[in-house]
Amino acid sequence: MNRNSFIPLVVLTAAVGGCNLAPEHERPASPVPGHWPSGPAYATSQPATAPTDAAGLAWQQVFRDPNLQRVVQTSLENNRDLRLAALNVERARAMYDIQRAELLPIVNSGASFVRQRMPAELSGAGKPITVNQYGANVLLSAWEIDFFGRIRSLAAQALEEYLATEQARRGARILIVSQVAGTYLAIAADRETLKLAQTTLESQQAAYGLVKLRLDRGLVPELDLQRAQTQVDAARVDVARLTQVVAQDKNALDLLAGSPVPEDLLPAELGSIGEIQEVSPGMSSEVLLRRPDIIQAEDILKAANASIGAARAAFFPRISLTSSIGTGSSELSGLFKSGSMAWSFAPQIVMPVFDPRTWSAVKVTEVVKKSAIAQYEKAIQTAFREVADSLALRGTVDEQISAQASLVHAAEETYRLSEARYIKGIDSYLSVLDAQQSLYSARQRLVALRLERLANQVRLYAVLGGGADSEPTARRPM
Repeated sequence: MNRNSFIPLVVLTAAVGGCNLAPEHERPASPVPGHWPSGPAYATSQPATAPTDAAGLAWQQVFRDPNLQRVVQTSLENNRDLRLAALNVERARAMYDIQRAELLPIVNSGASFVRQRMPAELSGAGKPITVNQYGANVLLSAWEIDFFGRIRSLAAQALEEYLATEQARRGARILIVSQVAGTYLAIAADRETLKLAQTTLESQQAAYGLVKLRLDRGLVPELDLQRAQTQVDAARVDVARLTQVVAQDKNALDLLAGSPVPEDLLPAELGSIGEIQEVSPGMSSEVLLRRPDIIQAEDILKAANASIGAARAAFFPRISLTSSIGTGSSELSGLFKSGSMAWSFAPQIVMPVFDPRTWSAVKVTEVVKKSAIAQYEKAIQTAFREVADSLALRGTVDEQISAQASLVHAAEETYRLSEARYIKGIDSYLSVLDAQQSLYSARQRLVALRLERLANQVRLYAVLGGGADSEPTARRPM
């Protein structure tokens, strides 16, 4: 191949290689309102402070309790789900590198030696001949010249799938952080409830002793003693059940952390946990576009777009080039002498004539793209609902806690007065029993509401993509 024919081929490859048959990506319109819901449930959900960039807010800035921070850090280092997510990212990056390498030629070099004997009947010289042949060459094997962007579309698809996997890892990281914080809060609340049950059991046992003493003196009927016994047994059941729940909470936290969490890092009650910073989404719902799962859904949509380009390119010719250049000689000493050069140039073009599979392949990729659009829209709708639900809870939970605290105070007074009236013989033990049950339930509900408020702060931080932009992420290769 002479130089004059090689240069036009390179120019033609560079000119036509820019062809791309993939449709241009357009982000689908958001299928949710541009602002968060309003109404009685959201009246107090927006604090007076400026909107918080939850995606750029590191989890250390939100969870300020040092013990909780140590548990979260342990989980980020040891959690097996995060390890799997990181390995998936590495695998996707390697797959992208493999696909992108298809754009480059594969060049091999080799050396050969052949010694061949020809019998007299075939040699043409009337006697046997032994022939030696030495060779050295560089071979370019079946390099496809990407005129119509098929390989580049496949590389773009692999790239977007790699980036989507990276977003999945970021989403898994946010999920682990929020789950660890939520489980940590649940342990505190359940331990506080267990302490309440133990205190109630002690109170019920003391009441049982008082009733028995009065029964022995003939002041009350035996029915009162049996009623007191039911309260003692019910409290014993609650203590055993909550002891089990606390142990199971600890097991769940150990699994999330990837190793046993030391006892000195666990909270005794909700009040012992440091402040959790509140976040605000502002007024616009566009902040959802920074959530990793939504970015992941858009990357998957871009990958589907690229696959359409690869499917369309199958309708056009595929041109490949195989060539070699080297040297050959019958003697090893003459392998690199003047005149020993040998070369070959073998371009090949394959023109599709009739293959019905190509039409079906294009249709499949178009359907996949429509599915990706639907998944992207659903991801936004799901995210909008998650944030709206958290805002509705935040807008009402403080009022619930205030009302429940008032209810607890009223139940305490009711129990005190009922007990005093019973001791004076004015009321039956049934009124004391009702007051005890109401007070116990009211206190349990107050603990549950306090837990719900703190857990909702964690949930709102997570559903707004908390911490997504506060960690290094994969860069889009050039």
